[in-house]
Amino acid sequence: QPAAAAALYAQLVHGKKGLEALRKLLAHIEQNLSRRGSAYLAGWLVGAADVVVWGTLFPVLQDETSLPNELQALRTWFQSMTLSEACRKAADSILMPKALMEFKSYLQKQPPPCLAMERATSNEPEEEEGSERALTEEEITAAADAWAHGAVALPKPWQPQKPVLPVEGMKNVLITSALPYVNNVPHLGNIIGCVLSADTFARYCRLRNWNTLYVCGTDEYGTATETKAVEEGLTPQEICNKYNAIHADIYRWFDISFDYFGRTTTPYQTTIAQDIFQRLLDRGFLLQDTVEQLRCENCQRFLADRFVEGTCPFCSYEEARGDQCDKCGKLINAVELKNPQCKLCRGIPVVKPTQHLFLDLPKLEERLEPWLQQSWATGDWTVNARYITRSWIRDGLKPRCITRDLKWGTPVPLDGFRDKVFYVWFDAPIGYLSITANYTDQWERWWKNPQQVELYNFMAKDNVPFHSVIFPCSLLGADDNYTLVNHLIATEYLNYEDGKFSKSRGVGVFGDMAKDTGIPADIWRFYLLYLRPEGQDSAFSWSDLMLKNNSELLNNLGNFINRAGMFVCKFFSGVVPNMVLTPDDKRLLARVTLELRQYHQLLEKVRIRDALRCILSISRHGNQYIQVNEPWKRIKGDEKDRQRAGTVTGVAVNMASLLAVLLQPYMPSVSSAIQGQLCIPADCFVLSHNFTCTLPPGHCVGTVSPLFQKLENDQVEALRKRFGGGQARQTPPAPATLVATGAPHLIQELTEEVAKQGNHIRQLKANKAEKAQIDTEVAKLLELKKQLALAEGKNPEVPVSKGKRNK
Repeated sequence: QPAAAAALYAQLVHGKKGLEALRKLLAHIEQNLSRRGSAYLAGWLVGAADVVVWGTLFPVLQDETSLPNELQALRTWFQSMTLSEACRKAADSILMPKALMEFKSYLQKQPPPCLAMERATSNEPEEEEGSERALTEEEITAAADAWAHGAVALPKPWQPQKPVLPVEGMKNVLITSALPYVNNVPHLGNIIGCVLSADTFARYCRLRNWNTLYVCGTDEYGTATETKAVEEGLTPQEICNKYNAIHADIYRWFDISFDYFGRTTTPYQTTIAQDIFQRLLDRGFLLQDTVEQLRCENCQRFLADRFVEGTCPFCSYEEARGDQCDKCGKLINAVELKNPQCKLCRGIPVVKPTQHLFLDLPKLEERLEPWLQQSWATGDWTVNARYITRSWIRDGLKPRCITRDLKWGTPVPLDGFRDKVFYVWFDAPIGYLSITANYTDQWERWWKNPQQVELYNFMAKDNVPFHSVIFPCSLLGADDNYTLVNHLIATEYLNYEDGKFSKSRGVGVFGDMAKDTGIPADIWRFYLLYLRPEGQDSAFSWSDLMLKNNSELLNNLGNFINRAGMFVCKFFSGVVPNMVLTPDDKRLLARVTLELRQYHQLLEKVRIRDALRCILSISRHGNQYIQVNEPWKRIKGDEKDRQRAGTVTGVAVNMASLLAVLLQPYMPSVSSAIQGQLCIPADCFVLSHNFTCTLPPGHCVGTVSPLFQKLENDQVEALRKRFGGGQARQTPPAPATLVATGAPHLIQELTEEVAKQGNHIRQLKANKAEKAQIDTEVAKLLELKKQLALAEGKNPEVPVSKGKRNK
């Protein structure tokens, strides 16, 4: 408390940054959080200590970005606390600027606290106070030398041939993101958890001239697809075709740069999965066993996991699935559910024995553990990935069932089991291989080449065990020189406002809805990456989206880049002026170089969110540089002042050029816009570890215009209400299709479709299906009736159903 008081006094009364007085204490908190490995100061739940410490620090810090990058655990904790509802209310009502100004008038009447900040002896000039650390003369000299070498010092951008294949002597990076289930529309949490994170890293790798292949696709086999097909009255293949197109369209809008986006329902999937299975069978790594399974006598079938719902045996959640509980996240065996129900007919299933095949994980453990130790020692696995994997091994590996009683899946090529298919979590990760095989017939050069290829897997934490234990065991047991994961990158969960996203319950913003907000894709990318849940869960917030857009993008980043370009246009006729660097300029070059190298260090470790802070820090340095030097005033002065205005403008526009490149992995469209406005040569769109002068004197810039627009409170509040969650519960009906009036064959087809859909709804009602499911099917029936009316040349308005009138 005394240190915080001193920091607050220095900040409010003297206008100095108060962080220095807290440095030792902040380091102590960082050490405590890191050592415990917990989300909060005393464990995994918020406690009194968290509230007291946050309330003490917030008036000084106000935002986690004011904390040094090396205090990662503290930054994550502070952000989590600040975004919590109780702390947000406290900040809004008590701790925000107005209250602080009132407190300032009180402090001015008081003597300085006994721990008043004293500036350490340093050669740093006044404006650098509060920097993360002092610059050395060697760093300043090196930065000035690198700047002087110009664009010729940059590596030449390298373009791989198509298809992209490993190249001897190069860094070959293979990137996968967890295959999204095809049975629904991805929400923002799905997008940041796998495809967007992987895309950001893939773009960074390409800017580094690393030979990079990024593959993904829809996971199309399994119970989830059959369930969705039943719900929508379509065949599983029709469901796959429909939702694969939806997924591809969403990712295209988000500018995800897949080298290939495929699907798992292909002949290659069958061939490769059956080959791995056969090799496991031949080497004695598969077991046969009789298992107790739920069977619905009404439907005359054994029920796969997702055809069962009931009460979770662990947390008593009443709508747990037969494979996993959405509430507590625990994996479940369907027969463990209390009060189970068949999702198809709502009947009560009975437990009966059936034969299945199992992957012998205990036998494979002696291969798994040495590989894990080697991968952990040489690769970058996120903390949660290591923890989840250790917990699986610590609890003891058990044989894992790899077959299911389904029709929709990769068939099991073994007598006695040919009426079964592979369980999706044996089959789905093999999709990475088959999707690559559909991209190139030389797929084995990526997937059977661990000597030359580095494999990065991106996913949310619930997918970790399948990628760190089950899939590696399958490949280790197959013993065919497969490429195994070197870097397993798992996020925590992204929540929505004060709740959770749920595909089944339609809570939150989904990918196809983001397009309809009027907010550009790059803004979505920026905000999702800004709050990427790297260390713990984070929450999407409409008010925070508005705040970050208006402060970080509009007022910080956009403001700096626009001013730098406009000064060239306005004061120097669109031509970059001559630059005569002063010691202050060289210090700025060194400071930017430090941020650039920190950006590299963080992204090489796949700390995507933290690296984004380096970009924003560079633009803040740029804004401060412009404000201190005031080129708009100096341009009106004598020759010396005009020369200074030219130098400041030239350095600033080169900082903007660097930012265009650094932004490319995060905001590709904005990066391209900056490149176009400043006419940055394509050869300069490559990353090095030095800040060089890429826009030399004489370079002509183009037309400069604002990059970002302000988000207004009314606009955001309207979006908050619009996307409160309930609106997403039903899949939006397909837009009405205009049809030719009087086409007999079309009228006949639509008449049959109306009758078929009507029978389907009657069957659902007879089986006492859920109201939400029936409502969805009724909406489809009404749409079909509209199309039939149009085809018959009638008024397409569907008459209101008859019923008792209210008196």
